[in-house]
Amino acid sequence: MTVWELEHRIYEKEEVRIVIRTPSGNDLGSYNYQRAAPGTMSVTEWLRGRVYGLTDDLEVVVVDGNGAVPHGRTRMSTLRASYER
Repeated sequence: MTVWELEHRIYEKEEVRIVIRTPSGNDLGSYNYQRAAPGTMSVTEWLRGRVYGLTDDLEVVVVDGNGAVPHGRTRMSTLRASYER
C-alpha cells in the first residue's frame, strides 16, 4: 500500500485524517481493520495499536477538523466530531 493509499484507507475507515511524512511512493503495510476504532480509544492508543506498526519509524501526524494536531489523550469520538463542525 502506498502512503497515499494508507492515508486514504484510514480516512475512509476511521474518519480521521493523518499525514505520513515520507515520499508518497513508499510502500507501507495494509490497514486491514474491518471496524473503526472505538470512540473511547485515545489518539495515542489508536496510533500505537493500529498505525505505528504499519509506518515503521516514519513521522505520522493526526490532524483534526480544524487543521490542528490533537492532544494524544483526545478520544477518537471527539476527533471524529471535529470534522463535522
